Amino acid sequence: VQLVESGGGMVQPGGSLRLSCATSGFTFSSYDMNWYRQAPGKERELVAGITSRGLTNYVDSVKGRFTISRDNVKNTVYLQMNSLKSEDTAIYLCKAVGYVAGWWRNYWGQGTQVTVSS
Repeated sequence: VQLVESGGGMVQPGGSLRLSCATSGFTFSSYDMNWYRQAPGKERELVAGITSRGLTNYVDSVKGRFTISRDNVKNTVYLQMNSLKSEDTAIYLCKAVGYVAGWWRNYWGQGTQVTVSS
């Protein structure tokens, strides 16, 4: 199983980034996919999620600015981040969650750094 995030970097406040999480080794279309972030000294936070059926949810602080989407052909989940703020600075990680053969399975990526700074 592999989850590989990409698309992070440094951007000025008000800018945009699009994160990708390319996956392999499991049945992507059957899994819910989530984006988390972890800032220095803070707990890991669920930012956005998309179910296997395409239902989405967001933490209040990113509603209207971030959009999560998935491509079940490319086995990839995306996070479009607009109007970025300094408080969005964090390592962003993707997580796959699925119920397979009677067990909950969770897979994590390594993360990609997002820095919002002028």
